[in-house]
Amino acid sequence: MRKYLLLLSCGLATVTVPLSAQDTGGDAGADVFRLDDFRTPDAQITVTATGSRSEVEDTGQAVTIIGRDEIEAVQGADLGRVLERAPGVAISRNGGMGSFTGVRIRGAEAEQLLVLIDGVRVADPAAPAGGFDFGNLLSGNIDKIDLLRGSNSTIWGSDAIGGVLAVTTRDETGVQASAEYGARDTFFGTATGGLETDSAYLGLSASSITTDGFSAAENGTEADGFDQWALAGRTSLYLSDQITLFARGRYAEGTLDTDGFANAAPFGLIDTAEFQEAVQYSASAGAAYDNGPLYLTAAYSFADTERMNFNPAFGAGPGFVADGHSDRAEFRGEWRAIGPLIVNFGAESEWTRFETNFDAPQDTRSSGAYAQLGIEFGGLSGHLGARHDDHARFGGTTSFGADISYEVADDVRVRASIGEGFKAPSLFQLFSDFGNEALRPESSASYDLGIAWNNRNDLFYAGITAFRRDTESQIEFVSCFGVVGGICTDRQFGTYDNVGKVRAYGFEAEFGANPSDTFGVKLAYAFVDSENRTISAANFGNDLARRPNHALTFAADWETPLAGMIVGGDIRMVSDSFDDAGNFTRLDGYQVMTLRASMPLGDNLELFGRIENVTDEQYQTAAGYSTAGRGAFVGARVKM
Repeated sequence: MRKYLLLLSCGLATVTVPLSAQDTGGDAGADVFRLDDFRTPDAQITVTATGSRSEVEDTGQAVTIIGRDEIEAVQGADLGRVLERAPGVAISRNGGMGSFTGVRIRGAEAEQLLVLIDGVRVADPAAPAGGFDFGNLLSGNIDKIDLLRGSNSTIWGSDAIGGVLAVTTRDETGVQASAEYGARDTFFGTATGGLETDSAYLGLSASSITTDGFSAAENGTEADGFDQWALAGRTSLYLSDQITLFARGRYAEGTLDTDGFANAAPFGLIDTAEFQEAVQYSASAGAAYDNGPLYLTAAYSFADTERMNFNPAFGAGPGFVADGHSDRAEFRGEWRAIGPLIVNFGAESEWTRFETNFDAPQDTRSSGAYAQLGIEFGGLSGHLGARHDDHARFGGTTSFGADISYEVADDVRVRASIGEGFKAPSLFQLFSDFGNEALRPESSASYDLGIAWNNRNDLFYAGITAFRRDTESQIEFVSCFGVVGGICTDRQFGTYDNVGKVRAYGFEAEFGANPSDTFGVKLAYAFVDSENRTISAANFGNDLARRPNHALTFAADWETPLAGMIVGGDIRMVSDSFDDAGNFTRLDGYQVMTLRASMPLGDNLELFGRIENVTDEQYQTAAGYSTAGRGAFVGARVKM
């Protein structure tokens, strides 16, 4: 670990030239807290569609961009409340803040979402399915969320079955800080600062949260707390108008109280003294070349997740220790030199390894390359691409993708896409005590057809998208009870196998209106039917676990005449779902409301507050695990 922390530190110290704060103009603070600022900035630029910067309107894929001002308007550390503003998102959590949190896109598995933080893949190779735990990612220092819904392994390779989520941390100039306190003795603070000259940029951000929490067990009484501190930084050195060196890094360390299962019937969750310590760190360093028609970037990155579970009833030491690590070298480019034609291309290699106190260290390697031809001509945009990946364990796989967007009337676009996705078996699925080295990658094909008027950056926008995704060779845990030989050899408790087929289809709708500078509303809704299609399986035709058919988020904000005070609220409505593949345990639907307000005090200071779960709704997103009741929070934010 030390050598990677040294690399992270050295990368953030790359800039050694004198720095001075950038002049943002004498009136910069005057409009900092106006409702106008809650509209997403950066002209709806996405990287998830092509791997390079492009406008959302120039892709036929379904992409949602959520910017910093909207994140700040939602308030608080819980990233889930922000992500639920995009259609097709379903979230489950095993308790309070910091607990394992899964994000499912359009009915896909939580592990079938590729997650990038500042361009670095942050999935945990030591996790059973190799996914990312959103419980360890807070919203405080996030600048932008770029979410693509649908398969896109043509550009991104493994894991991009359900979609791609790219998180960008802040690159502030000047200083901003915030602090809030509220229910369950919760304190959350953030600080961000940056300096820039004509030749360099250096920025740092930090956050800290501590909360007493509540019992994760639905019938428990002992509160399960969470503490975490995180640090992120980025630096750029502008060697010329065309060449930039860059480095980015992130470190997060936290402790979470957990509840365990009883060792006697009925074996449910009970209050225990168990806790988990987790450390995540990642970094990247590279160079970018941009001469207008040609853009090239090359980078090396790494990510590491360490987890230790403790149960004081069995001694002071950890009962379970896991470490997942990945290293990655990649090269990407975009060429716009041939009239309306665009060529995107890239190549990458990744080395992953994992080890636990029960499993010997294991590692693997994968490499891939892709090319995509695009066109932007008048109101027409389209892309056609292919990719080939080679994995040291299962061999090669090829992915294809295509999309088209056409402006049929002023600001009205029809779009369509076809995408393929795959997910390589995780190291745990291959090599653990339950592993199967004969596993093949999961594969998917997804289809989108939609129409959109404007985008989330405009005063008015609306869109509707129909979609379908078929997944084959889905990896599932299978019982070996009473079975000997074959994949069950030396696997008496079970193993993993490619047995699953899944179908998900539905439609998404988005609407937003800002009829004046002082009032705005947003709505995101999705109908998702995700079903087990494994023929002859006991669960054939069943709904997939924790996938509600209906989910809606409605938000409204009003800037009152009272000294610029803004009042607003969100309501999240979710239908019934099942907690298990057999559809025996039902999760009731729920409605959760949040009310919030903010008040500017001068140009640089803002007070804010909110009441979460106003009606004190009792609900669960994972059977047996509690969720937060009503809670009030107040805070302040300063910008300089």
